[in-house]
Amino acid sequence: MTETALLHQAEQHCARRGVRFTPIRRRVLELIANTSGGLKAYDLLDLLARDHASARPPTVYRALDFLIDQGLVHRIESLNAYVACPCPEHAHRFQLLICRECGHVEELHLDDVNDQLTAQAKALGFQVQRQTIELLGLCRKCQAN
Repeated sequence: MTETALLHQAEQHCARRGVRFTPIRRRVLELIANTSGGLKAYDLLDLLARDHASARPPTVYRALDFLIDQGLVHRIESLNAYVACPCPEHAHRFQLLICRECGHVEELHLDDVNDQLTAQAKALGFQVQRQTIELLGLCRKCQAN
């Protein structure tokens, strides 16, 4: 998905939900979308400060929290980084393939995997509040090199 299409989708998504897609939130999403792999919060702050001199860590973290809540960005737990989500309707049911060589991140939506894990947790009396599935390895391109 192109950056333009991703931003347009985000605008529509926020409009449908009745939430504000402010210029700062838009710029944060744009910066994340321009990165092939995950982008760390302080790297994001450095990039944002070029356009908005007043940008501080709380500015970035508030924008990230909003984007995550709206399903427009995912946090890569193992890298402490953020990646744009091309399909916010699946925001809470996804898996990430992360190339440890080039940093490319691919999003999967294997709902049956999530259902099995949730069912097994429930059978054990465990209530799942958040689920993160990240698979680290090598993408096709890096394997070929």
